[in-house]
Amino acid sequence: MVFFVYLVECRDGSFYCGHTKDIDERIKTHNSGRGGRYTRSHLPVKLVYFEKKKSRKSAMRRELEIKSFGRSAKELLVNGSEVNTK
Repeated sequence: MVFFVYLVECRDGSFYCGHTKDIDERIKTHNSGRGGRYTRSHLPVKLVYFEKKKSRKSAMRRELEIKSFGRSAKELLVNGSEVNTK
């Protein structure tokens, strides 16, 4: 089964990271106000980045890694640049 790690950009320019099995449905859920608590007050959101993972565990691990990034590292990720966080 395929899982996705995704990054959305909120109306105010902030980023939200999550993981899901169905990325299209998850973005719809966020924009309907039933997504993550953070995104409910920062609507609408738009998908700006995603990665495919082979397991939920690897998706969750990558989600935590991305959440630890600062804003500039997340912007590099969105722009397709290599991120070096070490």
